Amino acid sequence: MKTLTITDAKKNLGRWLAAAARGEDIGIVCGSDIVALRKVEVESTDYAQREYGAPPEQVAALEKATDQRYRRLRRGKKLISVTTGELRKMLE
Repeated sequence: MKTLTITDAKKNLGRWLAAAARGEDIGIVCGSDIVALRKVEVESTDYAQREYGAPPEQVAALEKATDQRYRRLRRGKKLISVTTGELRKMLE
């Protein structure tokens, strides 16, 4: 494991985050502890619960409302699917 001081980590934070994302073991010394940088997968199914403490019923209601809004926008032709090439033409 590569261990760094907080100061060293701050100087090249992007470099160390990229290394951790590639799977390298990177640790930052914080007092008497070493805190590891690790890539984590965020699962949207429980993100709102973990990050914001939203109860499952509230997450389910938001999911349902979002799905209804998505369907309404597609029916009204306000939400369309485009390819990369079509998007480039739109932006030119």
